[in-house]
Amino acid sequence: MPAPLPLTTLTVREAASDGDIAPDDLFLQLFAGEQAAFWLDAGADAVAGWSILGAGEIETDPSRVRAVVLAGDADAPAQGAGASADPHVPFDGGWVGWLPYEAGAGACGAPIAASDHAPSWIAVTRAVAVDHANGRIVALAGRDEIEAWGAVVRDALGSGIRSTEPDAIAPTTARARHGVAEYIALVEECRAAIERGDAYQLCLTTRFTVARPVEPLAVYRRLRMATPAHHGGYLRIGERHLLSASPEQFITVRSGSVSTSPIKGTRPRGTTPEKDARLAAELQTDAKERAENVMIVDLMRNDLSHIGVPGSVRVERLWQVETYPAVHQLVSTVSARLRDGITFGDLCDAAFPAGSMTGAPKLSAMTILHRLEQGARGVYSGCFGHVGLDGRVDLAMVIRSIVVSDDEAVVGAGGGITWLSKAPAEAAEVSTKARAPLAALGARLPDEWAALIR
Repeated sequence: MPAPLPLTTLTVREAASDGDIAPDDLFLQLFAGEQAAFWLDAGADAVAGWSILGAGEIETDPSRVRAVVLAGDADAPAQGAGASADPHVPFDGGWVGWLPYEAGAGACGAPIAASDHAPSWIAVTRAVAVDHANGRIVALAGRDEIEAWGAVVRDALGSGIRSTEPDAIAPTTARARHGVAEYIALVEECRAAIERGDAYQLCLTTRFTVARPVEPLAVYRRLRMATPAHHGGYLRIGERHLLSASPEQFITVRSGSVSTSPIKGTRPRGTTPEKDARLAAELQTDAKERAENVMIVDLMRNDLSHIGVPGSVRVERLWQVETYPAVHQLVSTVSARLRDGITFGDLCDAAFPAGSMTGAPKLSAMTILHRLEQGARGVYSGCFGHVGLDGRVDLAMVIRSIVVSDDEAVVGAGGGITWLSKAPAEAAEVSTKARAPLAALGARLPDEWAALIR
């Protein structure tokens, strides 16, 4: 297939007004029937950021994505920008897709479990961008198609068609890869590896599986309403679907800078304002959580140093609590100035898989986890988002997510293990993280896992 072309932009609505249809209504009208479609979602009721919805063709040559030269300084001309591209729109042509964990782990030299998930990308041919700060909507398409596509988008906006609430799903119980006692034993094996000096943090994961839902898009709509997140998304590439309420930005590249915002440290939301505030404060000051977070900050500083200008790597923020509907998270941000000529492939080789999903040192951690987990992670703990022809990148971690294949839906969950970890608390964290995605599927945690949630 030919490489994707830059997309031209056309504003079809200047600002939001009463009666406007929402992004989910637009997606359902314009893209729901496509075999290669995406919705990069700033979140239900978002008041900032952009949502980008679109479709295209399944990319047959992923090396094209790896070859993209990353965005340089703001004063430099965009490599792929269309002649009428709006510089405020964060994407103006390129690819949207995902990278599975095993693709990165194998490239690093770690042993990996067999997986049928491979890097998958959509070469974008048309899209719609929604600016949540003011409600402006921009159509994106090739230069020869932009006027016709803009008319289609305007018609959809003026249709007044509203989507109905997704139908309820008959409840079921998920199957767990590991029982609670087994997971607790694996936590202790992680602590033993740390005591031996083989690692100083390990991100131990497990998974929960249910039958494939009839309508994955309806499941995503339930998920985004229950747990809105600034880097959520729905992607369909062939018969595979990714449904994510991810709160973690893995990598962003723009104007010559690269940054990453690892999450390490979690508490559930409290049932009262007082308990909620107490849990957030507990997370902020917990020695284990702070140690877990700063270890990954240090790892990401090292990763970015391989592609950054020497001396430019900075910790922009450390140990900041971010609050979401289901959890409090401890978040930090590391950035660097990019060296000239760095490609997306170089970035992946330096920083993927993300340290927040491996542990440290990275290669040793992945090797230990391969032995303990005894199964592929697949798309879970990989990343998804867009890689622009102009070299801008925005990728989220595949966490708080559902991966739907031909016959099943899988929810992965895990946590960072340090020497200070308490195994029952680590198992409870897994339950907290998996509960909302499973609920969107109409599924319950197995009883022994559900009993851990406080």
